[in-house]
Amino acid sequence: MPSSYARRVGGRLRSVRQQQGLSLQGVEAASRAEFKASVLGAYERGERAISVPRLQRLARFYGVPVDQLLPRDIGAEPGSEEQEGPAEARPDDGVTIDLTRMETVSAPDGRSLGRYLSTIQVQRQDFNGRVLTIRREDLRALAALFDVAPEEVRRRLDELGLGHPVTSGGGSATADRR
Repeated sequence: MPSSYARRVGGRLRSVRQQQGLSLQGVEAASRAEFKASVLGAYERGERAISVPRLQRLARFYGVPVDQLLPRDIGAEPGSEEQEGPAEARPDDGVTIDLTRMETVSAPDGRSLGRYLSTIQVQRQDFNGRVLTIRREDLRALAALFDVAPEEVRRRLDELGLGHPVTSGGGSATADRR
């Protein structure tokens, strides 16, 4: 495996770990030392190649699809746009969903909404698992899902207990994670 590819894989591993607010030592502690900080750091720097079974276990630990730990395009250079983490969201209305409350939403709304939100997370490569800021184009899809007008989506999310106050620091999907 070329060292540039190992560095790009490492960049994805680091990005997902950081999105989840974990330090290398935090991963070691939370995994009960299955993933040693020094070894994970070597993976992230591209100094050591990660095996497929180990990559699968790490994906399971992070709670993300395994393909999200791999670079998007083998031919892309490290540091390219696709390697820089989740896209910035700039919603005009600041609708943010509290993902930690999804298990409280009953079927069928919960199942459909959960699938849609998972799709958004994969598209944006945003796996913080706590909140998700909804963009304008997402509002239309949620409005169709809930059978309400787009301007009623926030009210519907609040009714389901999923509303999350938006911080005043801009509209980034990552701004109100911590």
